[in-house]
Amino acid sequence: MEQRFVRYQSSTPDAKGRHLGIFALANRLAKEGSLSPEDWGRWRRANDFYDAAYVTPEASIYAAPGAQAWFKLTATHLLSRIDFYVDLLRRHDVPCRAVYSSDPGDVLYEDDVQVVVVPYEVQLGLS
Repeated sequence: MEQRFVRYQSSTPDAKGRHLGIFALANRLAKEGSLSPEDWGRWRRANDFYDAAYVTPEASIYAAPGAQAWFKLTATHLLSRIDFYVDLLRRHDVPCRAVYSSDPGDVLYEDDVQVVVVPYEVQLGLS
């Protein structure tokens, strides 16, 4: 099966069993005050780019248990800038990984660059 989606997420689940996405992981570092002034500025500019580049689904979409966002592999203009976050997390010893899928779960939201899904494992109580 052709891989169509990618999600960058924590390598290990948090206390609630969730694999947090790369933006949540980087935002946590910023909120905790863990970033140098230079990294904070780069993080802010990167977040501003992504905020302007595509729609953030309404918060109600994420109310579904286990809901997670995945980029479409065709969103190359967005994926080409993700290395900043990967490097930032690596330098702060926050493990993350890319996960690829052709069908990550039941789709709650979709646009031209992303889907928000409830993974099948969550639906089956396996997560």
